[in-house]
Amino acid sequence: MEIRPIPAATTYDLRHRVLWPDRPPAYVELPEDAAGWHFGAFEDGKLVSVVSLFVDGEVARFRKFATEPAWQGRGIGSALLRYLMQAAAERGARRLWCDARQSTAGFYRKFGFGVDGEAFYKGPVSYVRMSCALPAGS
Repeated sequence: MEIRPIPAATTYDLRHRVLWPDRPPAYVELPEDAAGWHFGAFEDGKLVSVVSLFVDGEVARFRKFATEPAWQGRGIGSALLRYLMQAAAERGARRLWCDARQSTAGFYRKFGFGVDGEAFYKGPVSYVRMSCALPAGS
């Protein structure tokens, strides 16, 4: 597996197919994409997981974390999340947060994320805000 920075537009197809296939493709494009860092995990040259990072001072947020269903459960998302956490810390972030689908909250707990607040909905999907502290970057 290889993890590397990618252009925002390279994330769109996977974001759309995995996260919001019932919405128009433009739904997964974020106005702030131009200001973020985008990372992809590749297996044998094929993009199988993506995530986007946005840093604002000592606080970072990640969005649109998507892994091809056939590649889920193989450690790729875990490796990409570890990479993202390090990238956020290197950019000066001390805290990292996301809006996680409630169905994936257990995954984030394994990385030290805790729930911040009550569940909420985006369309029919239940979410919860989660965050964790980051070590000082290198």
